[in-house]
Amino acid sequence: MTRQPVSRRGPGRPPSTEARDKALEAARAILTEEGLGRLTMDAVAQRSGVGKPTLYRHWAHALELAMAALMLDAEDPEPRGDTLALRLRGQLRALVATFAATRGRQIAMALAASDPESEISRAFRNQVILASRETGRGLLQGRVAEAEIETMLDMIYGPLFYRLLTGHLPLDRDFADSLTALALRLVEG
Repeated sequence: MTRQPVSRRGPGRPPSTEARDKALEAARAILTEEGLGRLTMDAVAQRSGVGKPTLYRHWAHALELAMAALMLDAEDPEPRGDTLALRLRGQLRALVATFAATRGRQIAMALAASDPESEISRAFRNQVILASRETGRGLLQGRVAEAEIETMLDMIYGPLFYRLLTGHLPLDRDFADSLTALALRLVEG
């Protein structure tokens, strides 16, 4: 008699992709209709029908959920091409479009006025900056020396986040394209 292996998992329910998606859509709707100040875990739970324990399984607090909802628009569900140029340009254009929109600008203003260790700053760092860099890292691996990847990521994403937070020049498609062109010159030597 052959015994089938027993699968083991941790305590509690497994994470639900459906519940996560419902919560993100509800959070995005609240951000759009009412603004960042009205987005709470209670409001998202009520609007989405997802329980608060499930929300806290995915996000530590409402600001982290807000950043994740905001970044839905910055995700490129289908890479726009198979070249580094097309994929990087697609990602940078999506980031620029997200933060050029009303909610993105409001979040940028809140960030500019916040303490670097505040919840909103940490949520931005985790959900936006680090997530963007991970996507970029995947694009650059094998094309840039491993020892240079971190510096290259700083060179690609630093100007975008600098312009976002200082507001000295617009975030627009031309900027994303220019940033892509400069990054490609550096990568391709």
